[in-house]
Amino acid sequence: MSEVILRSVSLSYPLSGGAVLPVLDAISAEMNGISALLGPSGCGKTSLIHIIAGLLRPSSGEVTIGGQAVRGVRKQTAVIFQDYGLLPWKTVFANVELPLRLARVPQKARAERVHHALAEFGLDHFAAQYPSRLSGGMKQRLAIARAFVSEPDLLLMDEPFSSLDALSREEASFFLLSLYRKKLQEKRRCTIILVTHSVEEAVYLADTVFVIKGRNPGVMAARVANDKKTAADFRKTAAFQEQCEYIRDVLKTERLGFGI
Repeated sequence: MSEVILRSVSLSYPLSGGAVLPVLDAISAEMNGISALLGPSGCGKTSLIHIIAGLLRPSSGEVTIGGQAVRGVRKQTAVIFQDYGLLPWKTVFANVELPLRLARVPQKARAERVHHALAEFGLDHFAAQYPSRLSGGMKQRLAIARAFVSEPDLLLMDEPFSSLDALSREEASFFLLSLYRKKLQEKRRCTIILVTHSVEEAVYLADTVFVIKGRNPGVMAARVANDKKTAADFRKTAAFQEQCEYIRDVLKTERLGFGI
């Protein structure tokens, strides 16, 4: 599993006249397992995901993954954006196959890995269909299948379930958590970092919730360890409700500090 470490990461955009627009200020964190970046719109969560992915360079500070400094896009990092990034002119099979083609994996090996991924994600009967024929939940599974087929050690997800209805969103969260636990059992460890606006989603999925607040710039307000996430039906437990309420209080207060 590749630990992601942020050391005083700041980001600013230049403006006309020599001014700058601060986006993030001195963000420090250590992320492994499943981590959630939680905060209001405009606090810089997506920019931080882009920095971790190597798509943006921070103005100052450093990001390391597995002990190696990020100097650009890594082959072992997979990213799922809000709109899934599916290619509408390619079939389900071809969408999942794409990262293997780019990596020049031989055709026979590609086909085997894609068929295995489609079966694992319940999409094997839709291999010849196009994304437009899939439900929102199935499109999400397709995006995750395409990300995992290349066996990444880091998966970044930017609001992965935001376009789904409430029930589909819960089902997608449960599926992702089940998949992650299965990968752990298979010793195919992968760090997952997801951006979300949902307190409940963050508490249900993440081992650690990082709360980012403010705008121009966003700052780290709290790190909340989710050690009680062990119950089979965690959503229905008192511990789940207590954790959600605690994080809401953090979001409401202007006092900065580290949580439990």
